[in-house]
Amino acid sequence: MTSAIADCGLGIADWQWKFADTIRNPKSTIHNWKGGGRVGMIRIIAGEFKGRRLKTPSTDRVRPTGDRVREAWFSILQRPLRGARVLDLFAGSGALGLEALSRGAVSADFVEIHRLALSSLKANITLLKVDDRTVVHRVDALKFAEQLHPGQYDVAFADPPYASGQAARLVALFRVNPFARIISIEHPADQPIPGDDTRRYGDTGVTFIYAP
Repeated sequence: MTSAIADCGLGIADWQWKFADTIRNPKSTIHNWKGGGRVGMIRIIAGEFKGRRLKTPSTDRVRPTGDRVREAWFSILQRPLRGARVLDLFAGSGALGLEALSRGAVSADFVEIHRLALSSLKANITLLKVDDRTVVHRVDALKFAEQLHPGQYDVAFADPPYASGQAARLVALFRVNPFARIISIEHPADQPIPGDDTRRYGDTGVTFIYAP
């Protein structure tokens, strides 16, 4: 069986990427930490597929989340992930959604439009043999999110292009239409976005927003 792929025919511009430095949320209940740079090869951190290596696109336009950031990120979400319906927006190689499946999520929808990223994403789904638990949507992530209904997913992830301003737009959309119980968004640590809690991992920020 092959993973389902939905192509909605929506175009997107090629994004320009940049890296940034830090913010700090002194009110965070989990300690901010340094570290968490990017790596050339990534792996599943824990769960059913622990240690499995994932293919990443051979382009600087896709920016995989490093192992240490994902390890800290998922330690916060471990309980909500069990039995969850997961959405991975701006999915890239699929590392976030596949990590969620490894840790007990029942299904994952991936939203990605970049050709090389889609190739790696589909290869990783095949590698882990999770075709029957996944759907890949080839469409602009914000346009996809706009079409969702409240509570359609349990946990949503997003890792939008750093220079695009889409992280803040996604927060605003989620406040109006909370399509998941919780969404967590990666962004440059020195470019904060409005949310309920922000954690800092070196130059990376992860902001959590909860449905009312």
